[in-house]
Amino acid sequence: MGIDQVSLSNVRSNNYFTQLKVSALYKVVAIAASFIALPIMLKYLGPERFGIWTTMLTLLTWVMLFDLGIGNGLKNKVSESIAKDNSNYAAEYISTAYILIGVISFILFASFLIAAIWLPWQSIFNTQFVSEADLKSSVITLSFFIFFNFWISLINQIYHGLQKSSVVVVGQCMSNSFALVVIFILYNFTDPSILLIVYGYGFALVLTNVVLSLFLFKRYPQLIPTGRKFDRNKIKPLLSLGIKFFIIQLAVLVIFMTDKILITQLLGPEHVTPYEVLFKLFSIITILHGMILVPLWPAYSDAYNRGEFDWIRRNIKQQLKIAFFLFICTFLMAALGPIIVSIWTDDLVSVSPRLYYLFALFIAFTIWSNVFAYFVNAVNKLNLQLFTAVIAAIVNVPISVYFVRVLDMGLEGILLATIISLSFFSFLGPIQVYRILARKR
Repeated sequence: MGIDQVSLSNVRSNNYFTQLKVSALYKVVAIAASFIALPIMLKYLGPERFGIWTTMLTLLTWVMLFDLGIGNGLKNKVSESIAKDNSNYAAEYISTAYILIGVISFILFASFLIAAIWLPWQSIFNTQFVSEADLKSSVITLSFFIFFNFWISLINQIYHGLQKSSVVVVGQCMSNSFALVVIFILYNFTDPSILLIVYGYGFALVLTNVVLSLFLFKRYPQLIPTGRKFDRNKIKPLLSLGIKFFIIQLAVLVIFMTDKILITQLLGPEHVTPYEVLFKLFSIITILHGMILVPLWPAYSDAYNRGEFDWIRRNIKQQLKIAFFLFICTFLMAALGPIIVSIWTDDLVSVSPRLYYLFALFIAFTIWSNVFAYFVNAVNKLNLQLFTAVIAAIVNVPISVYFVRVLDMGLEGILLATIISLSFFSFLGPIQVYRILARKR
C-alpha cells in the first residue's frame, strides 16, 4: 500500500470514528426521547388506540419503498463521486433523484387520497373503537406528512453519501425530542386523539428534514438540486441499481413490517401493543448496531472504489467482534426484560416470557445479517441478497398464518416465522462476502 493510500485509509478511519462518536452522543438522546414518549403515548391513547396508531404508521411507511431504491442508489453514487473527486457528478445525480422522487411522491399521494376516501378503515384496522370519520381523517393527514417527507428525506441519503452520517442522527434526535414535547403536551392538556398524534409526529418529521436541507445546501451550494442539473442519462444508472434495492426493501418490508398487520387481523389490534413494546425495547440493540454500521456503508464504497481491500477486511473482522458482544447484550436484555417492561409501562402491558427470548433470537439474526449486508450493499453486489430476501418474503406470511391458525402459537408464532425467514441470508451472506474479498487478494 502506497503512502497516499495509507493517508486516505487513515482519513477514512478517523472520519468513521468521528461520525461514530458524534452519533453516539445524539443517538442516546434520541433513544431516551423515544422511550420516554412510548409510555406517555400508551397512557394517552390507551392500548387499542395505540395499537391502531402503530399499525397505521406501519401501513403508511410502506410508501418509502416506492422510491424504487433511488435513495440507496443516490447514496452510493454520491459516495462514488467522493472517490472520484467529482462534485458535478454528484450534483447531477442529486437533482435527478429529487425530481424523480418529487414526481413519484405527488402521483402516489394523489392516488392514495382518492383511494382513502372509499376504503373501509374500521375494517382495515379491525376496530369499532374509533369512528370511521376519525380514522379516515387521521390516515389522510398522516399520508400527507409521509409523502412530503418521502421527498425531502432524500437529504439523509446525501449526508450518508458524503460520509457525514452523524448529521442524520442529529436530525433523529431533533425529531424524537420534538415529538416527545408534543406528546407530553397532548397527554396533559387534551383528550385522547390519534389525529393530534398524527399532527405532532408529522411536523416533527418534516421540520427536521427541512432544517437538515437548509444546513447542507448552505454549506454545499453546488449540490442544490435544480432543473438545470437534471440529467436524463442519470435516470438509468439510478434505477438499474435502485430497482435491486427496491426489491430487497419490498421483501424486507414483508418480513419485518407485516407482523403488525398479521397480529391485527389474526389476533386483534390490542395484541399489537405487547409486540410493539418489545420491539421498541430490543430496538435499543439494533439502533446502536445501526449507528455503528451506517457510517461504514459509504466508507466501504469509497474503499472498494479505491481498491483498499485490506481496510475492508480489517473492519469486517472488527464488526464481527462487536456483533458477538451485542449477542450477549441481547440475551441479557431478554433475561431482564420482564422487570424493565413492568417498570417502563407501569404494569400496563403483559408479555409472555417466551416472547422475550424469541425477540432476542430475532435481534441476533438481524445483527449477524447486517454485518454482511451493509458491505454488499455498499459495493452493489446485491443479487444474492435480492434472491434470499424474495424467498424469505414469500415464506414469511404463510408460515406466520400456519403457526397462529394451526399451531395456535399466537405472537410467538408470528415472530418465529420471521426468524426462520431471516435465516437464509444469515447463512449465505458470509460466504458471499468471503468470496468477494478472496478474489481481491
